Formats: sequence, structure tokens, C-alpha cells
Amino acid sequence: MTKTAFVTGATGYTGRAVVRILHERGVETVAHIRPGSSKREEFTDRFQDLGADVDCTPWEEDAMAQTIARIAPDVLFFLVGTTRARDRKSDGDAGYEAVDYGLLKLLVDACTAGDASPKFVYLSAMGVKEGAMTAYYRARYRAEETLKECGLPYIIARPAMITGPDRRESRPMEKLGAFFTDAASATLGVVGARRLAARYRSTDATELATALVDLALDDEATNRIVESEELKGGR
Repeated sequence: MTKTAFVTGATGYTGRAVVRILHERGVETVAHIRPGSSKREEFTDRFQDLGADVDCTPWEEDAMAQTIARIAPDVLFFLVGTTRARDRKSDGDAGYEAVDYGLLKLLVDACTAGDASPKFVYLSAMGVKEGAMTAYYRARYRAEETLKECGLPYIIARPAMITGPDRRESRPMEKLGAFFTDAASATLGVVGARRLAARYRSTDATELATALVDLALDDEATNRIVESEELKGGR
């Protein structure tokens, strides 16, 4: 039976790879694009060329509930997040609260408002835990707890830094951080700490998206938190 996937955050670095890999696996895919996206036409053409459908439902609970009921996805990907630069423009770290937590909560509520019960795949981050010191991690911890308590089947993925030479967005500090963590991981691998090295090594979009799709399509993989080292090796 062919499965259907709804991908939010589809235009991001990881999201684009997830849409592509779902298509390669024969999954009927609906890629969500923000209605106000400046690259809406570009991504609409790109996703349609892959054979994916495109949806531009606004981030409003009632509208999303109607869309989810119409699509009836077996799997729902939440690959959405804001950046530190954008968060600085908000008041009191409201960007992380509104996007990283708020949009996930909206999507969960949109699912539970009706009869939809898709497997919810959430792209979180390595190091998320209770009592985190930064707004970014506090928002993601709240998102994880919301997902664990909502009753939907879920996968929470906690990758290390996500970057690669194919990343179009200019994030020099992120790339520099990945360079140093990868160098440290290589050293750990040499001295035998291979699992620890795998945990901290950065991952690119294809590697991560492959792991996420594998987990999404595995009927036995549910209600799990998947740490960084388990997300490595997919191609």
C-alpha cells in the first residue's frame, strides 16, 4: 500500500532532501510551502518536477486541520525552525517560542482536532534536555514534551550539526563549528571512541533525510527518541 507524507519545512536544507528521498521511495508526498515565501514559485516548480504535490496552507490551526484531514497523511514531518539571527529580531527570544515550539504545537493540535493520527517525525536537536540554559533548547524541549504527551505515534530525531557543501544558505559560523567538531570527532575515532565520534560528527542533508525517511516508513519504529549516532550512515 502506497503511503502518503506531508512535509512541513520542506523548503529547508533537510526538507528538500526529505521530499526528494520520499519521492525516490515511491511515497506520495505533499510539500508544504509558507504562503508568504519569497521563493514560493521556485520551490513549487522544483517539488512538482519531483512529482510531489505542493500545499500552501497558512499556519492557522483550523486551516491546517482541514488540510491534514484532506491529505490524510500516514507520516507527517515537522522540519521547521527559526535561526538565531531571526530570533534576535524578536522580543525576548519570542522567535524560538513562536516557531520552534508554537508551530509544532499548532500542528499537533490540528492533527488531534480531527481523526488524523499520522506518525509525527520531529527534527529536534542533539543536547535537548530539561532545564536547558538557552531559549533554543528550552523551546525544543517543550516541543518534545508536547509530542510525547499528545497521543500521536512519534519519532524525535536529535541530530548533531547539519551542514554540507551542498547547503545553499550562508552560515559561516555553523560551518566553522562543524569543521572543529568533525576534527574532534576524527580524533575520537582514532583513539577508539567511535560511538562518541559518531554522535558529534556533523551530518549533511542526504544522510539525515535518509535516516528520517527510514524511520518514518518503518512501522515498528514508533515513540522513539533517536540520538545523533543512530542517524548516521544513511545514503
